[in-house]
Amino acid sequence: MTHVHAEAERNIRSAVEEMHNIENEIGNEIKNDAVEKQQMGMSRVQNAVGLFESGYNCAQSVFAAYADLFGMDMQTALKMSSAMGAGVGRMREVCGVVSSMAMLAGLKEGNADPKDEEAKAHIYGLVRLMSAEFKKQHGTIICKELLGIDGMEESARPSVRTPEFYASRPCRKLIAHGAEIIEEILLAKRAD
Repeated sequence: MTHVHAEAERNIRSAVEEMHNIENEIGNEIKNDAVEKQQMGMSRVQNAVGLFESGYNCAQSVFAAYADLFGMDMQTALKMSSAMGAGVGRMREVCGVVSSMAMLAGLKEGNADPKDEEAKAHIYGLVRLMSAEFKKQHGTIICKELLGIDGMEESARPSVRTPEFYASRPCRKLIAHGAEIIEEILLAKRAD
């Protein structure tokens, strides 16, 4: 019996190692594609929209387009932001674009000292400024209101990406505008 367990354990380790290799390959392909797009003159705004069109959610698309500026690799950026899509876990609450703007603001100017009240006020002010800019153009930062739907879907399963999906959603426009806000406010340091 122990021989069977040992062999099963080796098989599991081998499968896990193969899975990690595949993840690394995919992460490298994504990173190389993003770098290639930057070198071809594609802006980060266009890159964010392109990530969405290739199947990533709204939060991933915005966050991953800029995370390298703050020392984060593409695979980590995609994983970290994945849960924020579709209004946080497809609950249709705060738009994933806005969540990513806030996370990027935290990477750039966030604080790590729980006693630094000025730093807390600064990052909150920066997030409010960016969110207000988004809200000024779109009327809300709430996903379900942006999509014109009531409540959250029953299923956590994402919608199938079809041409009809892309045509019926304002997400590309929202992603582009969020990326523009990042460039105009966060990267240009136009905060309070």
